Amino acid sequence: MTSTGLSTDRAAVADLLSRYLLSLDDEKLDDAWAAQLFTPDAEVAFPPMSRHRGAEGMADFHAASLSAFAATQHLGSPALVVLDGDRAALRANLLSTHVHHPRPDGPAGLFTTGTFVDGEARRTPAGWRLERLSFRLLWTDGSPPPKDRG
Repeated sequence: MTSTGLSTDRAAVADLLSRYLLSLDDEKLDDAWAAQLFTPDAEVAFPPMSRHRGAEGMADFHAASLSAFAATQHLGSPALVVLDGDRAALRANLLSTHVHHPRPDGPAGLFTTGTFVDGEARRTPAGWRLERLSFRLLWTDGSPPPKDRG
């Protein structure tokens, strides 16, 4: 493969992570969303809290998690992408700000996190798709959502 082809593939894989993060904050998450980003057997994991396997139900899994907050903003670093034929590994840093739902007793408040994102992508007939994403929490500030929410 030419260096131009490698650069194009790296950019396509990095773009998947960017589109994923941006879409969490302001797009409708549905089956079409999942099909544009994930392989049918994809896994997204937030160890040790939760994980989901399969593009089917991926949108509902994310929507349920995000519903614990009034708003979110996910800021990812550029992804480091290492290609190996029709497979790729990626790594990035992520800062996430979560705005709590308003409370009757005061301001909503924020819950922020710093996370490492590790992933794998695979070239499919439809183009590159995410096969695995794993988020490793490094630090938090503020309080997570109440357990009874969601």
